[in-house]
Amino acid sequence: MGSRQVTSWQDKNITVAGLGVSGISAARALAGLGAVVTVVDNGDGDAHRARAAELQAQGITVRLGRLADGGQAGEVLPEGTELVVTSPGWKPDSPLFQAAAAVGVDVVGDVEIAWLLREIGQELRAARSGGTGAAEPRKAPAAWLAVTGTNGKTTTTQMLASILKAAGLRTAAVGNIGTPIIDVVLGEQEYDVLAVELSSYQLHWAPSLRVHSAAVLNLAPDHLDWHGSMEAYAADKGRIYEGNTIACVYNVADPATENLVMEADVEEGCRAIGFTLGAPGPSMLGVVDGILVDRAFVENRQKNAQELAEVSDVNPPAPHNIANALAAAALARAFGVEPRAVRDGLRDFRPDAHRVAYVDEVDSVTYIDDSKATNTHAAEASLAAFEPVVWIAGGLAKGATFDELVRNAAKRLRGAVLIGADRALIAEALARHAPEVPVVDLDRTDTGAMLAAVREAAALAEPGDTVLLAPACASMDMFANYNKRGDAFADAVRELAAENAADTA
Repeated sequence: MGSRQVTSWQDKNITVAGLGVSGISAARALAGLGAVVTVVDNGDGDAHRARAAELQAQGITVRLGRLADGGQAGEVLPEGTELVVTSPGWKPDSPLFQAAAAVGVDVVGDVEIAWLLREIGQELRAARSGGTGAAEPRKAPAAWLAVTGTNGKTTTTQMLASILKAAGLRTAAVGNIGTPIIDVVLGEQEYDVLAVELSSYQLHWAPSLRVHSAAVLNLAPDHLDWHGSMEAYAADKGRIYEGNTIACVYNVADPATENLVMEADVEEGCRAIGFTLGAPGPSMLGVVDGILVDRAFVENRQKNAQELAEVSDVNPPAPHNIANALAAAALARAFGVEPRAVRDGLRDFRPDAHRVAYVDEVDSVTYIDDSKATNTHAAEASLAAFEPVVWIAGGLAKGATFDELVRNAAKRLRGAVLIGADRALIAEALARHAPEVPVVDLDRTDTGAMLAAVREAAALAEPGDTVLLAPACASMDMFANYNKRGDAFADAVRELAAENAADTA
């Protein structure tokens, strides 16, 4: 599709791949604009059938499971398809997309559709409000400030939205963060600016995207089974910078992010803005004596700096979270937000559950839930925030290796308790790089293993230590998702606290 604009959606034959949240959003929106929509999905369970029934009631065709000719619905391109809209998780080599490519049909994602629908959204809102169209000045669609990276996307996007709200701007956190972006673009609410979280999947399928400003927080191996290689994964992340108009925000500590800026084709005058946990140079944001400072969006940035907030305004003030705050501040400042709003927005921000979340203190040992640390990069950032640590780790490794993580964290570890299907991989890395660290290997993958893990960690910990759940692995071997895993950890800590209170009563 490239940057071509669709002049009309009326009667356009569109196939939507996937019956999840984004697929349903795209199907409803496009059907509402007059397109002839067919949704395809290989699933055929009760949940799929219930969703299909709702769409069919709106005149949308849905094909599920195995077709009459024996093929799978999600692999066969419906006849007459002019455009395929995919859900983020579908791999680029899926048979449906291969069939589309064979007949010259473009495949795009929901973010691409949302981008193309921005003007239509403005027209619909004007019509709803009784606007007179040509007689009134045409409002520009809301600007997009976009965030991606291997880790920290959601937190940074939420921080950004909090800062924008503190500045009095009409905004929302959308995209990969949970709210389908198409629904916001076509919705009744008028926005000044959107804080947009984008995954590598979404960026892969969004060739027309050209945002106001964007940040890549970090790059580490992840989703390589989907992208095929680290190079392809990084390239898809780098798409977020293409056509930026004001600022490309990068991580000074991660040269790969700056390389992506250098490779991007941006608008004339767009600036590269770095963020660092150290003292910032010109065109950077950083930290000086516990103060977050801006040397990018100030007059005479060679000599001047603007105080934005204190490190203590960041919740929690762990190093990786301070980096998130700096990236969010950079995007907000690129949009013209005043320093006071950066401070107030960071103070108002409350992180989601299971992200370096304090649970309790038992026998002078602090218990921290970072179940969201589902890969090695996230776990390394979490471990770097505490010392000494009794580390609870393990789960599904997703092809990851743990040598670098253990090597970097070894001096911080009081002990380790390993759970989950791929715990042996972590145990082997600990044996190689931290042989002096005591390790408890729990040979069980049932959900009750978490209580046992917390008790073993408590036995290893000393007063002043932190017991940290930062699994570095996915959760699906033992739990439905990382939220359930974090809940199990918090429940186990509370049970430990109750037992301790009973013993001392």
